[in-house]
Order: sequence, then structure tokens, then C-alpha cells
Amino acid sequence: MGAEPAEIAGVLETEIGGLPSGARLPSEHALMQRFGTTRAIVRRALADLEARHLVRRVRGAGSFVNRRIDFVLAPGSAPSLHEVVRAAGATARTYVIAAATLPVPADVAAHLGVEAGVPCQRLRRVGCIDDVESSVAEEWIAPGVLDHVDVGLRAIESLADALRAGRHDPVRAWSRAVTDLAPAEVADRLGVARGAAMWSLETLTREGGDGRALMYSRSWLRQDRVRLVVEL
Repeated sequence: MGAEPAEIAGVLETEIGGLPSGARLPSEHALMQRFGTTRAIVRRALADLEARHLVRRVRGAGSFVNRRIDFVLAPGSAPSLHEVVRAAGATARTYVIAAATLPVPADVAAHLGVEAGVPCQRLRRVGCIDDVESSVAEEWIAPGVLDHVDVGLRAIESLADALRAGRHDPVRAWSRAVTDLAPAEVADRLGVARGAAMWSLETLTREGGDGRALMYSRSWLRQDRVRLVVEL
């Protein structure tokens, strides 16, 4: 009689502990042969590991070791995905998928301290953690802060670093984090199931000197890639 899902999951969990993030697990067929069981049983074991964020499964590619990072929000922490991810011992990359100057909506305008409808730069960016697409952010830049910021981000991926290069001192004024259902286009972009829960993170970034608003952002982060840690 072949192994049961819990037994297979337990063995694989122990082995995963010694593998690097992103390492590919043996195929379902190889696991079937190893444990003398059926594909359905193997898939139940892998589903259990995936539910506990120990592996991530990619359709057509297989199962891979997954390591969540601690995404720490603390007083004085940098308003930068790059810096938070680096502090957790991982690597970060970001790239712009859309950029435009648009009338700012009323709710965002209230955070930036400007009138609704004022033209502001809006960016949409994808963030990668250890080369896996893990977040989508929508960012509104206050008027007059940094012209053509999307062009600058071709050379400097970190928006916080781009602001510093523009002689600003960006600091995190506040952040709000909740678990919510991501929009369908975000789920599709990040390769997660529609209706899956994700972290929704809002952040207001201010000038360190005079306190004026520089940027408001809302990000969606995959819960299988990030463990949100709030330090008060």
C-alpha cells in the first residue's frame, strides 16, 4: 500500500528545509514512483505544502521551494520595497508596466494635500522578490516632486532612491495593511487564483524636512511570498 498524503508531505517538508528558495521539486511522476502511490495522492500532498506556503506550483513547470520573507513595517522604516526586501535577506527588482499623467482621484488627492483632478504622475509597477513576481503597486506622485519619474526609473529601479537623487528625503508617514481580495487583473498578473487573499498595503511618503506629501501608493502583495510584520 502506498504512502498517504500526510506522510509524503512530511517527508518533503523535511527535505525542503535543506533546499534553496526556488529549487525545483521532483515531478509528480517521479514522486508517484518514489512513494508507490497515485497522482491524486501526490497532488494532495503538494497541495498541503502549497497551502502552508512551503512550495509554489506553476502550471506546466512544476513545484518549487518557496520561502516567505518578513516584510517589516516599523516606525522609521524606509518607504521602499527594495530596502525592506534587502533587509529580509532577499533580492528585489521592480519595473514599470504603465505610466501616465492623469487627474488625481479625490481619495488620493486628500492624502497628497492637493485638489481633486489636479494632474499627477501615476505609475504601475511590478515587484519581484528573488526573481518571482510578488507585488503590484499603483503610485501617485505629488505635483512638482519629480518630473518624468518613469524615465528615471529605467536607470534607478528604486523609487525611493530616485526621489533621493532628486534631492528629496522620503520617509514613511504611515502605512495601512489589510487582507483583501485583489482585483482580477492583479491576480492574473501575479499568477494567483482570482479571489485569493492578498496583502493590501497603503503608504503615504512625506518629505523628511518640511513634511509635505511626496507620494501615495497602494500595493498588492502575494501572501505566499510575504509575511507582513508590523512593529509599533
